[in-house]
Amino acid sequence: MDDKRLLSGNEALALGAWEAGVAVGVGYPGTPSTEILENLAKMPRVHAEWAPNEKVALEVGAGVSLGGGRALVTMKHVGLNVAADPLFTLAYTGVGAGLVLVVADDPGMHSSQNEQDTRNYAAFARVPLLEPSDSAEARAYVMQAFELSERLDMPVIIRSTTRLAHSKSMVAEAGERTDREATGYESRPTKYVMMPGNARTRRVHLERRLVAARAVSEELAAQGLEMRDTSLGVIVAGIPYQYVREAVPHASVLKLPMTFPLPEAAIRDFASKVDRLVVVEELDPYLKSNLKVMGVDFEDPGLPAIGELRPGHVAVAFGLRAPEGREPMDGLPPRPPMLCPGCPHRGVFAALRKLDVAVMGDIGCYTLGALAPLKAMDTTICMGASIGMARGMELAGGAGDRPVVAVIGDSTFAHSGLTGLLDITYNGGASTTIILDNRITAMTGRQDNPFTGRTLMGVPAKQIDIEAVVRALGVEHVRTVDPNLLKPTEKAIAEETARAEASVIIAKAPCILLSKEHPDPFAVDEDACTKCGECVRLGCPAISRDKKAIAVIDTSLCVGCRQCVQVCKYGAIVRVGPSCDMPGVK
Repeated sequence: MDDKRLLSGNEALALGAWEAGVAVGVGYPGTPSTEILENLAKMPRVHAEWAPNEKVALEVGAGVSLGGGRALVTMKHVGLNVAADPLFTLAYTGVGAGLVLVVADDPGMHSSQNEQDTRNYAAFARVPLLEPSDSAEARAYVMQAFELSERLDMPVIIRSTTRLAHSKSMVAEAGERTDREATGYESRPTKYVMMPGNARTRRVHLERRLVAARAVSEELAAQGLEMRDTSLGVIVAGIPYQYVREAVPHASVLKLPMTFPLPEAAIRDFASKVDRLVVVEELDPYLKSNLKVMGVDFEDPGLPAIGELRPGHVAVAFGLRAPEGREPMDGLPPRPPMLCPGCPHRGVFAALRKLDVAVMGDIGCYTLGALAPLKAMDTTICMGASIGMARGMELAGGAGDRPVVAVIGDSTFAHSGLTGLLDITYNGGASTTIILDNRITAMTGRQDNPFTGRTLMGVPAKQIDIEAVVRALGVEHVRTVDPNLLKPTEKAIAEETARAEASVIIAKAPCILLSKEHPDPFAVDEDACTKCGECVRLGCPAISRDKKAIAVIDTSLCVGCRQCVQVCKYGAIVRVGPSCDMPGVK
């Protein structure tokens, strides 16, 4: 096919899955994997949906596979922690139709709380893992993964990374979709019911399937053999292959399509053909550790084991100059992330800071409440951790004189917050939880969730009532506030944290990016401004100071939320345009 187009890795993964006849795509949004399902959902003759979390997504995918339909399950690397429970046992049971997981790692932690390496998970769970190095391979590998899943009777993982997911490279135009009729469900309890007696048998069977998987890995390794100058040989996989080809184009390369199981024979053969063998990999020394176990001699080029590799890293490791114009420039001004102008979360954090509350935080754009000038969050560990940690702080005696709250978003609450809240009510806890209900999964690009009333396919859905869910979990003291109204929000937090029983505050206001229209903006009356800085301490990107320390509002950024109006005691912030008072604000 001569016609080609530029596609990101995520777009290519979706295209390959569609061409492979995938019946269902399911996952949880998480950068850098989110766009895979967003693109798949636009394609015909396929169903795509967001699950509440990655564990549910993989279980849905397993059900699709068991029912005879091919299933694609997507997540970012930390999502695999959540999905690990079904994954490890699915390695034992095997699959029906093809079951493929795309897991996107985030070297450098561009949008994540850690940079774990999924290759370790594949070896731990004992399931095959493929690593594409560009968009064309991403498309091809996902199609191949479905075939391998069915051939080997195993789930197959495709490991992506941020650089692969979001970089674009040439891919042939879309081909024909291979529509597959679902083979239908066949009851096989000895294969799928993992009580100990059956599991012991399947454990032995897994080792037989791994023997077949190793044979496949050897076959694929032959496709990645590139013999050039034999004075230098490089073993590599995934996106680092591109850096090796750029930095040392003369080197012979063994690019490994499958990094679990590793093709031991191909590695030994390649090592025997080159004078100097070097291993290049990103993050953990996964390949190096395995080569040491094999007894294969190689050189470690001393690449950083922390953060994302760059072409310059690889060039310098081989004693060459870093390519000009390809490395980050020094001295550039920082661009710290911040809450959007008019973000309703800002009102909650302003109140929490004023009340000096210890905040057990969670994963979402509201995590930015930890940054200056708000500085109103004490912890962020993982999805859903806020509620359990607030309960733990309560059991430990609290945070001294400071009240303790859990702060969690609506999507994260659906993901893994419900069980934490259930723990509080079940065990008679008195913790306060603030659910930031902005009607969307905001940080990953405004995806829908069970509380928004829409599905990934754009179909109207049952809009789950957060207050009803919270009350069903046993919380009797529930109140809803508009976080853009600062005094009522502050009053609610003060009252609920003083309560000797469990309570929930639902801070309900839509993400500002969902609004199509905004009130007229505000500006600062320079003559009335006392330079107190209260408005600046809200951390709104639209508010700054001039050289005289007078507050300045950029009217091109202001969305008219009135939060700054409420903190100004001197009436120095005035509407630019017709007056339009917000009910409840004095």
